[in-house]
Amino acid sequence: MTEPTNSTSNLYALLIGIDCYLPNELPDGASYKSLKGCVRDITHVEAFLKRQFNLLSEQIYKLTASNVDGSSEPSEPPEQLPTYENIVGKFKEITEKAQPQDQVYIHYSGHGGRAVTNYPQLKGVKGIDEALVPTDIGLPTSRYLRDIELAALLQRMVDKGLVVTVVLDSCHSGGATRAGDSDIRGADANTVDTTPRPTESLVASVEELVKSWQNLTEETRSATALAGMLPEAKGYVLLAACRPSEYAYEYAFNGKERNGALTYWLLDSLSNRSPELTYKELYQRINAKVHSQFQQQTPMLLGEGNRLVFGSNEASLHYAVTVMQVDAAQNPVRVKFNAGLAQSIEEGSLFAIYSSGVRDFTQEDKQLALAEVTEIGATDAWAEIIKTRGTGEIEQGGCAVMLSAPVELIRGVRLVECTPENTKLEDLPPKEINQKAALQVVADALAGNGWVKVVADDTVADYQVSINKQGEYEICEPTGKPFPNLRPPLKVGESDTATQVVKRLVHLTKYKATEELDNFGTPLTKKLVVELIGKQANYRPGRRPSPQPFDDPSNPTVQAGETIFLRIRNESSQVLNVVVLDLSYDWSISQVDILTDGASFVPIDPGHEDKDPIALKMSLPEGYQEGTEIFKVFATVGQADFRWLTLPSLDQPIPPSGTRGLKAPRNPLEELLAAVGADDQPSTTKKAEVIADPSRGWTVKQVSIKVIAT
Repeated sequence: MTEPTNSTSNLYALLIGIDCYLPNELPDGASYKSLKGCVRDITHVEAFLKRQFNLLSEQIYKLTASNVDGSSEPSEPPEQLPTYENIVGKFKEITEKAQPQDQVYIHYSGHGGRAVTNYPQLKGVKGIDEALVPTDIGLPTSRYLRDIELAALLQRMVDKGLVVTVVLDSCHSGGATRAGDSDIRGADANTVDTTPRPTESLVASVEELVKSWQNLTEETRSATALAGMLPEAKGYVLLAACRPSEYAYEYAFNGKERNGALTYWLLDSLSNRSPELTYKELYQRINAKVHSQFQQQTPMLLGEGNRLVFGSNEASLHYAVTVMQVDAAQNPVRVKFNAGLAQSIEEGSLFAIYSSGVRDFTQEDKQLALAEVTEIGATDAWAEIIKTRGTGEIEQGGCAVMLSAPVELIRGVRLVECTPENTKLEDLPPKEINQKAALQVVADALAGNGWVKVVADDTVADYQVSINKQGEYEICEPTGKPFPNLRPPLKVGESDTATQVVKRLVHLTKYKATEELDNFGTPLTKKLVVELIGKQANYRPGRRPSPQPFDDPSNPTVQAGETIFLRIRNESSQVLNVVVLDLSYDWSISQVDILTDGASFVPIDPGHEDKDPIALKMSLPEGYQEGTEIFKVFATVGQADFRWLTLPSLDQPIPPSGTRGLKAPRNPLEELLAAVGADDQPSTTKKAEVIADPSRGWTVKQVSIKVIAT
């Protein structure tokens, strides 16, 4: 086994996951239904922490309520259940045990809720407390862990000098999803619990809690909480699953088992990282990944974003798995890793293998080989050596670092009949429409397209197609929410409508493949700085810009007609060739002409940035009320043509590569781009996947902005 990658005596974890909610009903008829992925979140986080830090059992404080086979009772003993009393008790215990400068990691996966405030002197008689929801909230004697209490518990840790990181994978907004492909981690309606509950707190007296909250909020513009839970973070890092009015989803990302979107992409990013990763950089990737699948979920970061993940300015950690076995008799050679499904490893994941003595995994010249995962178990995986890179021998005890996961090209679609069981009565399609027949026409049209396929009922779908109350085909996200800006509507029964539905699905798939394309594991990622620096209402080209800050930098928004400014900086030691792609709300992808000279890329010297920030005037087509624009910035050491990825707007024919002046791919990066932007179907790629290999000398970052009508 490898040695611990860092001292673990100063790291403690509090992990809380709640799948099973005891029977409950709020006064307005809403309820907190049981979930499916929260305990799995905690299991995966625990496995990650143990693997990376060799934590001992006494360093992990875990409270879970499992929902085994749909039972109404959790399987854990009472002392392990996430009740209010147990949660508060664990907070106090870990605070007492940890010493100044020790790290504390807190991860909560479960429901968030709202209740009539217990503190009217702070919030008014009609005020609301945001809260974490214990497993036994259905009991009238049960209490929420309220925002004011949670803030006080965290402040005690900070006051003691602990280095605190908090992850809240929950939300406070309710809703329903169609066909069961995802769940929302909030009550099943937008509701405020008015149930009379005990007002006595186990955290502190009312006076102490009020004073603590006032101290935390006195320097902010208001007492408005981040994502409905906490005031502006002071002395700790907070990653929240979504904004106050949004949903936090759980979804079966690997097609089998559900995880919270925030937790899944957090662990995925931590398995594929540079050793100097900051929380801000981690957040940027998580936000992009979550947004690519759930446009109505925006994770949030507050606090010490420039702090190193699980570290400080003086320490950096290296994330590796161990080579447990080498099967040299096979051709190709196979190796076995001590990580599998529990660590979010996927078939097709790419690993770089080093000798056991290497600790700096940013040195590509120290790599012995590249291996691709072919078989996955619960806690182990077999991989085939696909490329050797050095003269050293691969041995047991060596280290392997995940470089990337596969980019799936073929997407699954579910054809959903709307019934009173899954749709509100007022939203059912017209009775004269035969839904089964209308959806079968789409299924027939999907045959052989190569990009989208119908999936079985027990398989998670990337898209859902149903018929709305206007008698139109509707293409939805896995949540059941229609994709925005799919115009014009496609009426059931009209000529070639089903074919048009399939064309839109293929177009969306190509767009999404580009949106999700990244290369997070390369050392170049940290060296490419991309930021939106502000907006200006009256900017004129040729004049010196004077950008003004965004009202909300974490969710920048501008009005149509305003100009935004994009800054790109190269902090590497080599020239980087930069390309900016504009992924628009009309589902087109175009290349931004940075210097207005038609160049394929712009070279930026080491330690420099664009001479002037890139000015981008935002607009909306007539009839649009809002849209989200994504700017994806690629930086390469070599040269590559990114026109493979361009797309016209929705419903416009996609020209073949030959008419775009594109020649056969000339290097591995262009092979990747050609696979993602293939004219027809991705038939030349193994299992319809492509691998983003950091050894190819490229990286990508993206920013997004919402445009609203004036």
